[in-house]
Amino acid sequence: VTDSDHEVPSYLAERMANVRRRRQDRKPIEANSLKSKIITWEPSEEFIKNNHVINTPVQTMYIMGDLGPYGKLGQREYEHVLCTIKVDGNGVITVKPDFTGTKRAYWIELDRQKRELWKYTIENASVQVQQEEEEREQRVFRDLYSRHKEYLSGLVGSEFEMTLPGTLRLFVNGEVVSAQGYEYDNLYVHFFLELPDHWSSPAFQQLSGVTQTCTTKTVGWDNVAYFCYPFTLEMFFSQENESEDCLPQWPVLYFEVLSLDFWQRYRVEGYGSLVLPASPGLHILTIPTWRPVELGTVAELRRFFIGGSPELEDMTYVRIPATFKVAFTRKTKLPGLFVFGFCHNSWQNRLAT
Repeated sequence: VTDSDHEVPSYLAERMANVRRRRQDRKPIEANSLKSKIITWEPSEEFIKNNHVINTPVQTMYIMGDLGPYGKLGQREYEHVLCTIKVDGNGVITVKPDFTGTKRAYWIELDRQKRELWKYTIENASVQVQQEEEEREQRVFRDLYSRHKEYLSGLVGSEFEMTLPGTLRLFVNGEVVSAQGYEYDNLYVHFFLELPDHWSSPAFQQLSGVTQTCTTKTVGWDNVAYFCYPFTLEMFFSQENESEDCLPQWPVLYFEVLSLDFWQRYRVEGYGSLVLPASPGLHILTIPTWRPVELGTVAELRRFFIGGSPELEDMTYVRIPATFKVAFTRKTKLPGLFVFGFCHNSWQNRLAT
């Protein structure tokens, strides 16, 4: 299990080393043929050990060596195991230690009055298989593998949907976990997915969602609302022109955090966005949010008593909109990369001010 030189395998590890896959051709056991009790109410420790793993019948043979001094042969204390051969019910033969081959010889060191060192090798002395028998064995293996492949395909079935050639299929199983650090209570989150060019989704796929309303609880110095709201997204990317050698734009999730007051009036607490991760696996992401603020005490009083607050007419302006670059380059006729970088910086500066 580890790389320690002094590790001793546990009882479970030794028993599991002999486990093999159960045969598929076993007949089901009839109810009236059960001879033992189904439930053992007071199992012993030996019973638990023996029934914790699958018991595969194994025959074991030991090749021993009597390394006693002259005149003391036949005594058990001088016997040493040189090799262990095991054969299980599936016909698998296990030799431990392995055949020597090109490796160095095994050795046993004895600490007596005179220090003794015994060396031995283990060779496979079986008769070499003839070419005809080897070819017949290979045909049997190929037939076995083809049957196993048909068996696995039968388990999968014919309803497994394959992705079209040249198409990227993206699945997202996400969860809105929590929100914290907002001004008011009774929070809920509205989110939607924006698909760039060459991206599409099935007709049944909903690209937006709204969580339930949650009250906050105090955790440390913050008020946290736990949503645990799951969602699933499925989308496809297909490039119409294969000669295009550009990286695709990745889909973006937009979030809007809102709060409800006693009179069921809502306020915007923050806007945020997230580019979906391009690498598969588990991702835990924290999204910072912001909202437009009116300066002055009157605006805050209006937000508290009447509800409502300044809102974005288009939520995609939380970040650079998908149509921003195209519209600007059409007006200026300038190189897209330079204009994009310039306008990106100026747009961020306007947001900050």
